[in-house]
Order: sequence, then C-alpha cells, then structure tokens
Amino acid sequence: MQAAKCRLKPYAALATVSWKRLKSNRKGRTASMFQKVRLRLTILSAGITISIMLIMSLLYLHLSENILYESRYTSFQNDMNTITANLEQQSVISMEWLSKMEAQGSYIFFVLDNSVPFLYNKLSSPDRGALLEECLDACETRFPDFLSEQNVSAYLAQHVEYEFHSPSTNRDYFSSVIQLNRNNAGMQVVIISSLDTLENQISAQRIRFLFIGGFSFLLLLAFSWLFTGILLHPIQKNREQQIHFISSASHELRTPLAVILSCTECCANASGEKLNFFLKTIRQEGKRMSTLINDMLLLSQSDAHNFPLDKKPTELDTLLLNSYETFEPLAKEHGLHLYVHIPEEAMPPCMCDSERIRQLLSVFVHNAISYTPSGGSIFLSAGLRKDGFSLSVADTGVGIPYEDKEKIFDRFYRAEKARSTKDHFGLGLSIAYEIVKAHHGMISVANREGGGTVFTAQLPR
Repeated sequence: MQAAKCRLKPYAALATVSWKRLKSNRKGRTASMFQKVRLRLTILSAGITISIMLIMSLLYLHLSENILYESRYTSFQNDMNTITANLEQQSVISMEWLSKMEAQGSYIFFVLDNSVPFLYNKLSSPDRGALLEECLDACETRFPDFLSEQNVSAYLAQHVEYEFHSPSTNRDYFSSVIQLNRNNAGMQVVIISSLDTLENQISAQRIRFLFIGGFSFLLLLAFSWLFTGILLHPIQKNREQQIHFISSASHELRTPLAVILSCTECCANASGEKLNFFLKTIRQEGKRMSTLINDMLLLSQSDAHNFPLDKKPTELDTLLLNSYETFEPLAKEHGLHLYVHIPEEAMPPCMCDSERIRQLLSVFVHNAISYTPSGGSIFLSAGLRKDGFSLSVADTGVGIPYEDKEKIFDRFYRAEKARSTKDHFGLGLSIAYEIVKAHHGMISVANREGGGTVFTAQLPR
C-alpha cells in the first residue's frame, strides 16, 4: 500500500503543475487579446467620430471664412459708396482730404487725370506705382470698357469694386476705381485696401480650430479608450471566469484521472488486499468524477438559462426536518451536534422545487460539516418573512474572512490548501447560488456571533 501511494505522487504532481501552467498561459493570452481588441475598438470608434467632427469642422470653418470675407467686402463697398458720394459733392480734391481719408480708413488713394497720376501720388513711395499699375491691369482685365472715356458720365460718378493679387507685394487687396467728370474731363480715383487684417483673422481662426481639434482628438481618444474598457470589462470578466472554470475543471478531472491511471498500473502486479485497495480507489475517484461532471452540467444549464425546476407547493418546515434526519448520522460521525429550529406555527406552503431546495440545504450542511471542527455545532432553521421564506444553516466553524465573502459563490473558489484536503470541488455554493437565483430569491453569507458562518437563502412567497 505504501508503494502504491508512492506511485500516485508523480501523476498528481504533474497534474498540479500542468494546471497552474495552463491557467497562467491562458490568462496571459486572454489579457493580451482583450488589449488588442480594446485598442482596435478605440481606434475605430475614435476614428469614425473624429472623421465626422473633422468634416463638420472644415465645413463650418469654410462657411465662417466666407462670412468673414463677405462681411469685409460688404463693409468695403459701403465705404466706397460713401466716398463716391463725397467726391460727387466736392469740386476740388485736396491733398489734405486725401491724406485724412487714408489715415482714417487705412486706404491707399490714387488720383488720376486721364490716367495720369497727380503730384500727390508721385510724391508717395515708388512701390505704390507698381501697385497702381497692377490694380489698373486687374481692372482692365475684369472690366475692359470701364476706364474708357465713353464710360464717363457728366452727372454721376461710377465705380467698381474687385479683389486682386499683387505680385510685387505678394499680398491680396480690395480695390475700387471711381470715374468722375471734372471740367468735361475724365478723372479716376483708385482706392486700395489691404486684406492683411482679414487674412490675419482667418489665420487666427484656423489656428484656434487646429488647437481645439487637436485637443478634442486627444479627449476622444481618452474617452474611447475608457469607454471601450468599460464595455469590454464584463466580456473580459466573463471570459476570465470561463477560463478559470475550464482550467479548474481540467485540474479537478486530472487529479482523479492520474490516480485512476496509477492504480490501473499497480493492479497488474497486485493481488489480495492491495488489489482490493486499488479497485476501491478507482471506484471512489470515478464517483468523484461523476459528481463533478453532473455539477458542471447543472451549471452549464444555468448559464444557458435552462435551469430545470419543478415548482410545487412545498412545506419548508417538513423539508427542513427531513434534511435534519438525513444529516444527523453524518454529523455524529464527525463529532458534531446538529440542531433544528422551526416556527411554532405551521408555515404556509412555498411554491418551489422541493428537490432543488433539498439540494440547497445539502450544500449548506455539507459545507458546515467540512469546516466545523469536532465538538462544534450546526444549526438548521426556517422562518417566515413578510416578503417570503428564509432557510438558514449556521455553524461554529472557522468562519469566512471578509475579503472572501464576495468570492465564496464563485465556481471552484476555495483556498488552495483546501483543494487537496477536502472532498468537494468548490462547486456546491455556486450550485446553491444558481438554485436560489432560479427561484428569484436571494442568498447571503455572514459571520455568526461567537464565531462561525451563517448561510441564508430567502425565497419569495
């Protein structure tokens, strides 16, 4: 028998190492996969949103620039109408008036008598001469007959406005050419306004849009990253739970399989008591595997929202008494005291699946027996509440740490040292949780005063 135990160790150790390695590798691959998915979703969502915002922003920027241009051009035309009206009323155009108008409106004035510049213009900067020629060339190109003598009216001044680009200064201008009749001779007044202010406004607006767009781009990226993380968190958590479930199930199946294989090898050379021992071990491990597979099938049915229930009116106090009678011998075998408490008045029937509730109580009692030391006590109780019924199993065992209470109903959740020392797999409380959930009830765990744990299931009426 001692030799048989030695033969079991290599298989069990190999199963444990393989399980830990498989769990670690799968967890790492899953995290990497979700990071890639999160990055792709972030780029996709942010890219689509930014593309839409970019198109709308460019459209708005284009419309805004057009409005600025139209507003500036309209203001220039209004000023030209006012200046033209003043020129019509003046019989003499003085240099003082021209200088004053240039200073007030940031305009450049040219006065020509039959296309010959006045002395006022000749005294100005030589660069203005080239600018005037470019302005008149643009006027002749756009309005070929406007500067002709036949176009001069004896009564009214005529004027045209247009935009042109000056190669000599490499700048854009608004220009107005006014035709006047003075002493039966044609006189032209050319007024030029630089578009530097308008272009500076447009440039400043584009810089603001670029800054706001870049800042919005970063905000969208950050928001998309956080938002996709929130969206993927339940999926990732579910995936991790599945991986943990599969890994833990694989480990739990590997261990009995390793024992069965080693016992099978030992049976070839064993006889008598040793052979019976190996066959008994194979039978026990086979039952453990069968129990585990049945529990896993039950949980898979719950995941598929196909948890089988056969609800009938059930007397919970009678069900609790039957469970007490069933587990009393097992409790005595472990040196434990089992007590039951039911209300003095008869409880009304509860619409539930009696077999599932019996299974629920079995899980609670088995858990209490497993973690209560010899000489301790286990208390079974049933109660009637305003909103339903309650079933509780309390023990005087070691209790459950606070940090473990949230995980106690997770599948395969147990302390690592309990894996090799306890006879259950860590699925019992998960099954209990699914049973109560299928009945639309609530399940809770709390520490008992004086030490121990209390598991409570609340069922609706």
